[in-house]
Amino acid sequence: MITCFIRYEIDPYQKEAFARYARNWGQAIPRCGADLIGYYTPHEGSISTAWGVYNIASLADYESYRARLAKDPLGRENYEFAQREKFILREERQFFRLASSPHAPKETP
Repeated sequence: MITCFIRYEIDPYQKEAFARYARNWGQAIPRCGADLIGYYTPHEGSISTAWGVYNIASLADYESYRARLAKDPLGRENYEFAQREKFILREERQFFRLASSPHAPKETP
């Protein structure tokens, strides 16, 4: 299992547009095969950093998931919404594997 962290730099004057975008992914992402942990909008501190976090089995599964998401009607609509409204200024994806207890897989000798 890997976890994808998406760091967004958003227009602080369009936080509600990003929240709408996040709610749409809340429907489309699980339907297309990833385990959505959640989308997070600025609350205290930074006014322009937001996060999306989800789990997926492997990078190969990630590629299949992205293809399904691109074909999903709500997924396509959400991509177009973000392009049209320009509330996302920057987006960065990073993938991590859980290493700490108690949830990390046991190491085999």
